[in-house]
Amino acid sequence: MAMAMGTKLATFRSYSLLRFPLSFIRTLSTSASPSASVSSSAASESPKKSKRRKKKNLFEVAQFLPNWGIGYHMAKTHWKEVSYEITKINLYKDGRHGKAWGIAYKNGLPANAPKKISGVHKRCWRYLPDVVKASESSQNLANSTNNDLKVEPQAS
Repeated sequence: MAMAMGTKLATFRSYSLLRFPLSFIRTLSTSASPSASVSSSAASESPKKSKRRKKKNLFEVAQFLPNWGIGYHMAKTHWKEVSYEITKINLYKDGRHGKAWGIAYKNGLPANAPKKISGVHKRCWRYLPDVVKASESSQNLANSTNNDLKVEPQAS
């Protein structure tokens, strides 16, 4: 009988704690140690570190460009004076993997023929916006010569 009373008393004590809301119990535990509340407020005031953005592979960069980046220049982040003009892309179903071909440019001069680009799945690719797309530059030159021809007869 004494054992039964002891177990009932133990269960009663555990139930009495559960009657209070957890927020009340938390306030009791944090108010007991003022140094803990000071350290937590200091931690919340400090600026949060920004998360490092995950670098992108060639296909993740190209997906936001028109026509999946065909005709645009891309390079690895650590390359200096080297880039590829994308000529062909074969994507796998997920859209993040595949194969790519392009014309290599060194110091602004193109190589002879397109070749398969190695390392397209490595996460270090970037788009080079300052390099003008080849088809755009030829269109701009053609438009400027047409405009010059049209302007000259009107002026004379």
